[in-house]
Amino acid sequence: MIEGVKTKKLRVIPDERGWLMEILRCDEEIFEKFGQVYLTTAYPRVVKAWHYHKKQTDNFTCVKGMMKVALYDGREDSPTYKEINEFFIGDKNPVLISVPPLVYHGFKAIGEEAAYFISIPTLPYNYKEPDEYRLPPNTKEILYDWILTPGEKHG
Repeated sequence: MIEGVKTKKLRVIPDERGWLMEILRCDEEIFEKFGQVYLTTAYPRVVKAWHYHKKQTDNFTCVKGMMKVALYDGREDSPTYKEINEFFIGDKNPVLISVPPLVYHGFKAIGEEAAYFISIPTLPYNYKEPDEYRLPPNTKEILYDWILTPGEKHG
């Protein structure tokens, strides 16, 4: 596992009314601090990658559908430098992933439906000076194959 990355298996609690799933609690070791909560989607076969943050930790999970999540450690001083982690999260595998600053990450919906992604970063989005740095999904800097579909929008 990439240095500083943490995962937490999420527990679904069903009953006759429906179900509940706790994602992140302030009394857990994985919790650092709260910045904001947002929901984004990814359409089938579309890759949203690569990006990293210099200041914030990202905590995220897929709450509907399935996603392939990839992480890349580009930190030259890290013991896991150039390591890649791959996760399949969502309906069939509810997991929270915590990604520290400077670790590249991205995701791709898998299957035939949009995937819904909830993110709980440690800092709110700064519209004037975004803490977001990007590379295209097919960059030569990261040796990872997203299995890009020709003609589809990625990035």
